[in-house]
Amino acid sequence: MAAPSPQEASQKKRKIWLLIALALLVATILLHHFTRSATSVRMGTAQMGHLITTLPTNGVVQPVHNFAAYSPLPGTVKAVYVHEGEKVAQGQLLIALDDSEARSQVAAALAAVRGAQAQLQALRQGGTRHEQIALMGDIDKAKAARNQQAVTLATLEKLHRQGAASSSEVDAARSSLAAQDAALKVLEQQQTQGFSSIDLEHATANLENAQAAYASALDTLRKENVRAPFAGTVYSVSARTSDFVPGGSQLLQMADLKQIQVEAYFDEPEIGKLAVGEPVTIVWAALPNRVWHGHVIRTPSTIITYGTRNVGEALVSVDDADETLLPNTNVTITVVLKDLKNVLLVPREALRIDDSGDYVFGVDDGHLKRIPVTIGALNLMKVQIVSGLHPGDTLALSAVDGSTLYNGQAVSRAE
Repeated sequence: MAAPSPQEASQKKRKIWLLIALALLVATILLHHFTRSATSVRMGTAQMGHLITTLPTNGVVQPVHNFAAYSPLPGTVKAVYVHEGEKVAQGQLLIALDDSEARSQVAAALAAVRGAQAQLQALRQGGTRHEQIALMGDIDKAKAARNQQAVTLATLEKLHRQGAASSSEVDAARSSLAAQDAALKVLEQQQTQGFSSIDLEHATANLENAQAAYASALDTLRKENVRAPFAGTVYSVSARTSDFVPGGSQLLQMADLKQIQVEAYFDEPEIGKLAVGEPVTIVWAALPNRVWHGHVIRTPSTIITYGTRNVGEALVSVDDADETLLPNTNVTITVVLKDLKNVLLVPREALRIDDSGDYVFGVDDGHLKRIPVTIGALNLMKVQIVSGLHPGDTLALSAVDGSTLYNGQAVSRAE
């Protein structure tokens, strides 16, 4: 058999290389095809754990016991004895105002009370001493006139029997005597019964009004010297010594900073999640490393407009107040809605929802499997699974390339 020519050997070699290149191309295409069909996804695992669900919002600190002092009358500040941040004892003098006008009002009101008392007493005794003397004189005059008229009548009756006086003269004398008796009776009743009930009621009302005015004047005088009604901390002083202050001006504010609460503002859709007794944490931006604790003591009863928000106002106690939180400061509060221990949890990203309900994608032999689940509580990171999964189940979270996952899809774990 003849040996192949150099030309034939060269052609055979080219064919071999062509077949090798074709095989490599087919292998590359097949590899690329199978690589594309397995979508790279991030995966997670169902695990037992601790879930806390919270509801954050803002609020304003308010003292439970607050005292604000106001100037009762226009006047001058004589002295200011305290400064902001100072702790004071109950009854301690805080501010003194010029009380000369208030003292004058007290003296005038006391004189009015005494006058009204004297008037009422006089009415109950039948009038003043001067009126009583005048009345006794009137009674004596009426008795004398009545006695004189009785003598006149007796004389006329005697003359009438003798035929020396007419019947009409006797009748006139009798009528005059009856009038004198009536006048005397009225004067005697006035002496024994005093004035009418209407006069007494009027005098009593005058006395009551005078006493009320006196009490008001004393209260005004008391307010000219401001004293602490309870032990606490002065947190606002608005007046200085020698200032002239109009009536009704605020002078200072103080509170018991060991008893404070927070008025919290919750957006309308969140109100239904609140309940009395739910625990709360409180943070103040001025002291970011401090945390206070409390609980909800009153849930919202109505909706109000707060800036651009529709909110309900809830009241939160501060259980560990330590005189650090100041009134009217803005704080962030976080209500703990759920605190669940040893429950089955999955990453929030694994949960999916469609018209048929809640579900997750499990991974079974490299393919996605739709698994319906029943969920419980959730937060931004975790979801409680009530039924449908077991601890250790592997779940698909999301595709690395952002594509939508579907049931039966071939997947691979992203590195």
